[in-house]
Amino acid sequence: MVSQEQRRRQLAREKFLRQQQRRTDARRKARMRNAVIASVLGVVLVGSVALYTTGTLKGDDKANASADVTPSASAPSKVPDPCDKPAAGQVKKETWKKEPAMTIDKSAKYTMKLATTCGDIDVALKASAAPHTVNSFHFLAGKGYFDHTKCHRLTTNGIYVLQCGDPTGAGTGGPGYTIPDENLKDASLKGNVYPAGTVAMANTGQAHTGGSQFFLVYQDSQLPPSYTPFGTVSASGMKVLKKIAAAGESTGAGDGAPNATVVINKATVTKS
Repeated sequence: MVSQEQRRRQLAREKFLRQQQRRTDARRKARMRNAVIASVLGVVLVGSVALYTTGTLKGDDKANASADVTPSASAPSKVPDPCDKPAAGQVKKETWKKEPAMTIDKSAKYTMKLATTCGDIDVALKASAAPHTVNSFHFLAGKGYFDHTKCHRLTTNGIYVLQCGDPTGAGTGGPGYTIPDENLKDASLKGNVYPAGTVAMANTGQAHTGGSQFFLVYQDSQLPPSYTPFGTVSASGMKVLKKIAAAGESTGAGDGAPNATVVINKATVTKS
């Protein structure tokens, strides 16, 4: 017969063994949980690198690349909006079946003024080097096509551009026609770098698919020479671009909608 002392020791030993088993189980579960977390973080990291290294400047009837960016695990901190409220007015949705007839003087100087909520951005246009592009912008600006449109994309990693010109604000809109690529051997494009201040056309990734979307480079950006460079931003306009860039973009991943409310209140193209 087991004595009370022996029974007490037996119960104590069983209790100790149960505690040890629970601790062993807890450690095993923790290791499994950490392994899962590590694998998930690895996938997120690899995905982020892929996004940064394969980003393109697409537009006009193609989904914007920023739509594919995976949101960060925690929302980026909100920064103060450095821009004013947009002027009253509605975006026009008119489209055209074919490129407008050539009406500009290819030998003359033209300037585009983007009166935005963040300040005026003046652009000297390259009419002789990119006549189809400048002629199209002259036509569209005259129709009020860009008025009240948002600049829908800002990139802050790898390439450094602000993308505008889409009346839908989603990166999928265009004027209904396309224009040919031009000036792809511009002297400013050295070593496949679009220098700060360059204004160039977005496209679908295929040749001769430019429409109305364009991008403004606020810092030297390595890009293939397949985006028509058709203008140069003024010094005062670069200050506006820097202010917009400093506010960052919405995803925290380097490619998304600008945190700044960038709206083109009025776009005009004038002959100098």
